[in-house]
Amino acid sequence: QVQLVESGGGLVQAGGSLRLSCAASGRTFNWNPMGWFRQVPGKEREFVIGISRSGYSTGYAESAKGRFTISRDIAKNTCYLQMNSLKPEDTAVYYCAARGSQYTTTSSRANDYDYWGQGTQVTVSS
Repeated sequence: QVQLVESGGGLVQAGGSLRLSCAASGRTFNWNPMGWFRQVPGKEREFVIGISRSGYSTGYAESAKGRFTISRDIAKNTCYLQMNSLKPEDTAVYYCAARGSQYTTTSSRANDYDYWGQGTQVTVSS
């Protein structure tokens, strides 16, 4: 099993930055492909950005291009989502997710992920 714990959410003004962290643990975790999603009430979970097993960031959502980046620290077993130039429409609960260990690439589909964190709220004020 894999456990994911997000942190770093909060309230920020438009134009500001936040860095979310996702600490991964578990016997079967071996840098499974990971993704960040976000969700607002009444809408489906939206893919933001992913990182493959080899460490390449992949699959930017249009809303994230040029503003969000994903990275990881292998020594800390932690994946990061750096969000810059934040906009009020970025307000959402952000989730990190991991695919099963048999996969090497990310996916933009939430159903393709086997493990999820509890989510962290990001609120961007105008």
